[in-house]
Amino acid sequence: MGHTLDTIDWKILRELQSDGRITNVTLATRVGLSAPACLRRVRALEESGLIAGYTVLLDEVALGFSLTAYAMVGLHNQAESDLRAFENLILSWVYVRDAYMLSGETDYMLRCVTRDLAEMQEFVLNELTAAPNVASVKTFLTIRRVKREPGIAVKLPTG
Repeated sequence: MGHTLDTIDWKILRELQSDGRITNVTLATRVGLSAPACLRRVRALEESGLIAGYTVLLDEVALGFSLTAYAMVGLHNQAESDLRAFENLILSWVYVRDAYMLSGETDYMLRCVTRDLAEMQEFVLNELTAAPNVASVKTFLTIRRVKREPGIAVKLPTG
């Protein structure tokens, strides 16, 4: 990490993570800076890559995507070229919203969001299990979301 964070930087990150649409003036007031100084800090955080981008959180259910499922995927081969090939497929699958390579008996965990069970089944049968090198797929359907807190736990430094 090429950027050393101080308490003000951490406050900026906490506020932006909580509300990415906050105005610079409001942000500056909350973190105790002038608006120009705050904007310089935010730009420095962006340029250093610590702020990777901005996005909007959608209400999946309200938009008709009522099913969230996790797919645990095991591969036949774990050679780096095979892993990369599978990861490239993951990047092309629109229903896969998050994907992680894991240690242990499962190679990948995919979070999938679809309109309904039929759409999920179609994806699993026609794309996921049909993909080259896929040995096993176990799916877990969610019942309800208990917490949604994107980002990281920002704790302000003490002292």
